[in-house]
Amino acid sequence: MSSRRTAVVVGPLVAASFSAVLILSGTAGAEDEGPASSKGGKVVDEAPAGVKLTTLLPGKISVDNGSEKTAITATVKNEGTKDSGKIRLLVVGFDGLVVKNVDGCSAIAEKDLPEGSNSGFACPLDNLAAGESKSYAVDATYDLGKTGKICLPVQTSDGSKTFWQQGPVPFGTTNPSPNAPATPLLLGTDNEPAGPGGKELPRTGPARDLLPLGAAGASLLTAGVAGLWWSQRRRPAVREG
Repeated sequence: MSSRRTAVVVGPLVAASFSAVLILSGTAGAEDEGPASSKGGKVVDEAPAGVKLTTLLPGKISVDNGSEKTAITATVKNEGTKDSGKIRLLVVGFDGLVVKNVDGCSAIAEKDLPEGSNSGFACPLDNLAAGESKSYAVDATYDLGKTGKICLPVQTSDGSKTFWQQGPVPFGTTNPSPNAPATPLLLGTDNEPAGPGGKELPRTGPARDLLPLGAAGASLLTAGVAGLWWSQRRRPAVREG
């Protein structure tokens, strides 16, 4: 299903760094996602009284080693006692994780994406009743030679306030499966490619404290975490004689 590209002004996104230890297995597909998690999420701006908005991401995903395709379910919840009114969920990809489509949502114009992100979709909701949730099927690709992150902000319909933000949170593995049909990835784990012979991760260095959005003129606050770097050590050859 294709989504109409429309210009969306993205409000401020506040990053949260975290770590998680989860166990996963299986092949690429939504049915393999396991229990959902709100890890890496935090309240940003205060929501209206009685409204408590959160998001959930799968604890595990799997990436097809041939096509690099993966499926993710993004869920927004209202755990409060009052209806939310008009809000929107953003689904934004970073680094090796590229969001290709989100059912029922519109692509964010490239000029309006947060700096450092590569893709994003905006999912408007007229209302989310108290105690209710709404899930979205996310189609994505993941370059297993890189780190990959996803971010789920929940905002007012005009993006002026961000009530909740999950991420940018990484998916990855420290135990690659280069010869398997699919590579399982853990939520909250920086990706490490297969080696020897695997791609090297980019040397990202410490993240900047402030990343401005494109045309929106807002800011994206990122976690100050250094990127991973894969290096291969070769043992010296032993000469006989």
